[in-house]
Amino acid sequence: MKKLSLLGATGSIGVNVLSIVRQFPGTYQIVALAAGRNVSLLAEQILEFNPQLVSVIDEEHAEKLSLLLPAEWHSKIVCGAKGNQDVAAFEPADVTISAIVGAAGLLPTIAAIEAGKDIGLANKETLVVAGRLVMQKVREYGVRLLPIDSEHSAIFQALEAGRKEDVAKIILTASGGPFWRKKKEELQYVTRDEALNHPNWDMGQKISIDSATLMNKGLEVIEARWLFDMEPGAINVVVHPQSVVHSLVEYQDGSVLAQLGIPDMK
Repeated sequence: MKKLSLLGATGSIGVNVLSIVRQFPGTYQIVALAAGRNVSLLAEQILEFNPQLVSVIDEEHAEKLSLLLPAEWHSKIVCGAKGNQDVAAFEPADVTISAIVGAAGLLPTIAAIEAGKDIGLANKETLVVAGRLVMQKVREYGVRLLPIDSEHSAIFQALEAGRKEDVAKIILTASGGPFWRKKKEELQYVTRDEALNHPNWDMGQKISIDSATLMNKGLEVIEARWLFDMEPGAINVVVHPQSVVHSLVEYQDGSVLAQLGIPDMK
């Protein structure tokens, strides 16, 4: 049985991870959870999955969480950046899922690597802000870093079929977001709700906005550069509104391997 520490438990990725754990109770076990401010949902998750350690964003929310739980849980609650790192590096865990939004995911991810944990990475900012350092740590500590994002997971799978030295380029697909067909002059009238209404994916607010502006794809190019040790010029992006082809790998002989799947956050 794989024992998991989950960072970002109440977010979009975290909720889906727990859904998978729920479906395969004999395969995965949650040993630690970290979340931000959504203590009501976190309390429900704690009572269902019975982790040994829990972290929230600060002392105020730690107190709020403790009020929602029986007294025996209070000693298991930690908080802040140190709390996230404690969850990430929690000794019983085999794998740490890094799904915290933004650069806040960097230090916990490094803590998990240094503790010898394999990483399931859904936090692209970790590689955007410190890709060289993180990949050096991965090699130094001999752990595996497995991408959870659909595009990078697709590339990871396609690369399994060939040799890295034979790769000519990798191709990330982009849905184009909700505004792909809009003309430039129309964009000044779009609303926040329209930007959050992604046509294919049910995601968190930050990544939905980044997808609407196409900024997310820029971050994914940087992530791919470090994750797969590819020069930026060998990373291409094509718009594919259906989001069925998640990414492609082109080899030196002209052959192309693609990973396809129905768009689903699981």
